[in-house]
Amino acid sequence: MKLSSRARGCCVGGSRERGPPPRSPFVHQLRFSPLEKAKIAFMTLTLFPIRLFFAAFMMLLAWPFAFIASMGSDEQELEKPLSWWRKIVDVLLKAIMRMMWLAGGFHWISVKGRRALPAEAAILTVAPHSSYFDAIPVTMTFASIVMKAESKDIPVWGTLIKYIRPVFVSRSDQDSRRKTVEEIKRRAQSGGKWPQIMIFPEGTCTNRSCLITFKPGAFIPGVPVQPVVLRYPNKLDTITWTWQGPGAFEILWLTLCQFHNSVEIEFLPVYIPSEEERKNPVLYANNVRRVMAEALGVSVTDYTFEDCQLALAEGQLRLPSDTCLLEFAKLVRSLGLKPETLEDDLDKYAAGAMKMKKEKVDLKEFSAYLEFSVSHTLESMFALFDENEEGVIDIREFVIALSVVCKPSKTLETIQLAFQLYQSESGTITEEDLAHILKTAMGVSQINVTHLFRAVDEEEKGKITYDDFYTFAELHPHFAEEYLYADQMGAESSLETSSFSAPNGICTDFSPDNTEDKNKPLQKKLN
Repeated sequence: MKLSSRARGCCVGGSRERGPPPRSPFVHQLRFSPLEKAKIAFMTLTLFPIRLFFAAFMMLLAWPFAFIASMGSDEQELEKPLSWWRKIVDVLLKAIMRMMWLAGGFHWISVKGRRALPAEAAILTVAPHSSYFDAIPVTMTFASIVMKAESKDIPVWGTLIKYIRPVFVSRSDQDSRRKTVEEIKRRAQSGGKWPQIMIFPEGTCTNRSCLITFKPGAFIPGVPVQPVVLRYPNKLDTITWTWQGPGAFEILWLTLCQFHNSVEIEFLPVYIPSEEERKNPVLYANNVRRVMAEALGVSVTDYTFEDCQLALAEGQLRLPSDTCLLEFAKLVRSLGLKPETLEDDLDKYAAGAMKMKKEKVDLKEFSAYLEFSVSHTLESMFALFDENEEGVIDIREFVIALSVVCKPSKTLETIQLAFQLYQSESGTITEEDLAHILKTAMGVSQINVTHLFRAVDEEEKGKITYDDFYTFAELHPHFAEEYLYADQMGAESSLETSSFSAPNGICTDFSPDNTEDKNKPLQKKLN
């Protein structure tokens, strides 16, 4: 399984001319020269503790102002528009927050464009979202944000959060997301009395190499929005905090060890939606994303936070950063199928593959097998498996890839299914079969399984059963790291993963679960 030349042109919805992103948006690697390591060591012993102390002090200094401003007010009082004395507190808190960032090495913050008035654009959409340092525009504007309800209980930070009067999303309230959209609509229609709401529509942090799919929540109200783009033009990127790479504290440490950190905030012109975009928030989100991508000079991709979860699933097989399975998962969604509901259909597809008289099928047969008519999306999916561009694919590879997308953390279940598809009448597979299985399960074009196969085939029969593989996997739960990654991809493929299980980022997603992708981005060009 690999990206054939035909598949490459289909990777980016709505912006095909740009091609796919250069690397996974969920991976960030840092490499330091000996001189840079020496600088970091020196800064760690000198400047880092001083900066950390003053940054923490400024946050603590801000707390009593926020606390006094909120003291004695109930929830309903806090949700009223700003009074004159709270505007004075705003100025003081903004000055304190600016000093906090100054202590962190952000000596000056470049601001381009004009921030729209609340009456002009009630919502600010900010991207790319790559770090908790993206809180800089929040503290500069004191715009409200959408936060998890649990955030208000965090000491010190929770008080500051409540002061800016965010829209809280409650996990325990099944109807919370609908209420959130209604609250945003109410504030947006207040005639500018409420502060603007700042939303990070990507819903998670990336490495800024592209803009991933925007969640439609910010666009459901159908009101004008002002796009805001962030840039960190630093020689060494210590800012990015995404899913594979340095953790939260390491990013803080490395950033405070830099003498100067640059950030640029650009306010783009207000985007007024058309009538079609008001009715279709997904189309609205895609078009705003395209405008922001052009301003940033990056590509757009239909990868989502769900793809991030797929890439970081805790199974025995960890997907490499260049896996094609993220592209496959995107195409599965574009067909109108939801991976989380496909497990019931997976057995049907597997049984159908086993009953087929031939393993190779053409596009027409593939369409009949899936019970979908031929479309651009289906052709793109077919091209992913058409390695040699011969016009035929191995249907078993599709079933294996689908199993990984449906059950990313259940590696052995996928391998057991693959054995059933590839095994001979005696219930065995060869080394070549194992190579086909694992390269498909990992979404790569080539993989060396010789060492792994020989380790499983202790009796040197030249063939193995699933029981043999299962027994070996139980004894060697990290067999991929020991026998595959080390030989095939090197140590760089086994990237450090953030230990945070919750989505990293500032703004939580509040898009209703039943929001449909009405504009089908792979089949309809954006105007």
